[in-house]
Amino acid sequence: MSSEKSPAHAKPGRARRAFDRDEALTVALHEFWTHGYDTTSIASLTKAMGINPPSLYAAFGDKKQLFDEAVGLYTRSYAAGPPQGPDARTAITRMLRHLAADYTDPRHPPGCLIITGATNCAPGSQDVKDKLRAMREESKAAIAACIRTDLDAGRLPADTDTDGLAAFYAAVIQGMNQQAWDGAGRETLDRIVDAAMAAWPVAASPSDATPPACTGPAEGPKSAA
Repeated sequence: MSSEKSPAHAKPGRARRAFDRDEALTVALHEFWTHGYDTTSIASLTKAMGINPPSLYAAFGDKKQLFDEAVGLYTRSYAAGPPQGPDARTAITRMLRHLAADYTDPRHPPGCLIITGATNCAPGSQDVKDKLRAMREESKAAIAACIRTDLDAGRLPADTDTDGLAAFYAAVIQGMNQQAWDGAGRETLDRIVDAAMAAWPVAASPSDATPPACTGPAEGPKSAA
């Protein structure tokens, strides 16, 4: 009989990590993305990640810390950056086209984690809900700032409600998310983009001067309105 100790009998704090942390985080992201923060349990996470609860806690802290890391991975890997282009209309169109492709990409769950990750949270998870709401508000503010660039350049009617228009496109993004969850494909989402951009207001007499482009903040928030 071998005298080698099994991992189950190793002393606390002495066990070596026997899994790839980055791969485990990717699996956790997909679990949260598919089921949402509250519905995703430690048991379901450890089963999907192929580790035990002590290993999860040792590597990631608690469930909220793991979710925070998963959100960070999501924004780095999938979310669109702030709208950028020679003008706001082009910038926002590009952003929506990117999201239409990403929300329907079969290589990962549909839609947007920032929109759906905390849709139905218990009172104890209010901070998670607040975090995702703040990220969506930052995205909406980036869209509004881009629109104001066009307004200041004379590319939009002087009475354009920039905040209202930004909220409209944020609502379009949230609707595209739900359509993707309901099984809509990229072609359908692209048609939604076409309809949304047909509502773009046009100035009667655009300025002859070459106005600045919509470049977004240097380190702006990811777009997940």
